[in-house]
Amino acid sequence: METIYRFLKIPSQSCFLFGPRGTGKSFWIRHSFPEILSIDLLKSDIFQSFVTDPSRLRGLVAANPACRTIVIDEIQKVPALLSEVHSLIEEQKDVRFILTGSSARKLKRTGVDLLAGRAVEKHLHPFMASELGPRFSLDNALQTGLLPVVMAAESPDEVLKTYVSLYIREEVQQEGLARNISGFSRFIEAVSFSHASLLNTANVARECQAERKTVEGYISILEDLLLAFRIPVFTKRAQRATVTHNKFYLFDAGVYRSIRPKGPLDRPAEIDGTALEGMVAQHLRAWTEYAHPDARLYFWRTRSGVEVDFILYGEGVFLALEVKNSAKISPEDLRGLKTFRTDYPDAQIVLLYRGPERIIINEVLCIPAWDFLLNLHPEIPNPSQQTNGG
Repeated sequence: METIYRFLKIPSQSCFLFGPRGTGKSFWIRHSFPEILSIDLLKSDIFQSFVTDPSRLRGLVAANPACRTIVIDEIQKVPALLSEVHSLIEEQKDVRFILTGSSARKLKRTGVDLLAGRAVEKHLHPFMASELGPRFSLDNALQTGLLPVVMAAESPDEVLKTYVSLYIREEVQQEGLARNISGFSRFIEAVSFSHASLLNTANVARECQAERKTVEGYISILEDLLLAFRIPVFTKRAQRATVTHNKFYLFDAGVYRSIRPKGPLDRPAEIDGTALEGMVAQHLRAWTEYAHPDARLYFWRTRSGVEVDFILYGEGVFLALEVKNSAKISPEDLRGLKTFRTDYPDAQIVLLYRGPERIIINEVLCIPAWDFLLNLHPEIPNPSQQTNGG
């Protein structure tokens, strides 16, 4: 695959760069920084040398004075290195560290202070549609996702099949994050049914035959490995009683499809619909983290069942988005958005659907999902602005 420009901005100071495996962290670093000293802790000999002697980092930095940017891949493998990094940042103001990681769990578990604010935290996500431009196909993305490692593969389906199993073996099993690997594997399948849905841990526990507390721990592992995320319900100045459970999403539509069991009782339209909603979720999450950290992503659902899939709320943005995996729009499809606007008249409301054209129905702007995603760009301060013509 040819080089594709990523929206993640190059930091001027030291930073943690987190992201699931396969999102292109190493590739981004190589193309963003021309001269670097690179330390890959995934290589067993390098890992062992730093586990034995973290102070070895000082000697490497001193021996490479021309390299003022030092990259340490998978920093969570040797958390003790952070003390050396901290000291070097204090002593050498012209040195910048880029510390990559596919998990923050070990750093948090060992109580490591993430450099006391001396390094900013960045995240790299799967591709956004607007990064791909004309290369983007919504139909393809809903099948195999937008992970760079998958899109660059000759057999994307084969890469997806092994993606999660590699995570389980290399992250979960080797790091001892879960004692029962077979139980964790059953949980992965069971929790896939919660994608784009309210997360009820009791139901998931029943499906995978595990204790509720065990399932709660497993969900935390998924989040720390950056494989999943939750969004909370929007309750600001609520005029109606709302639900309390968060909504749950796997981080990439292709990964979701690879995990989700399929059989005679599983309707393809249902899987397609949750994949589309997850695709929108991962784009909105990337949009906020790349350039709009003041904005927050929510959903809205009343206890009577009236729902809006996404609420973007922050300085200069108050947008309600409903996602429908249908080429036709019915009045019922608009009910949640119109109810939300009744309670929040300042909000802009938009429905995303699988039809071919932008159209206003009953005062609701309806946009093809592919159109919205292609025009969602971090330089646009409010996604609703692109709805006025791209």
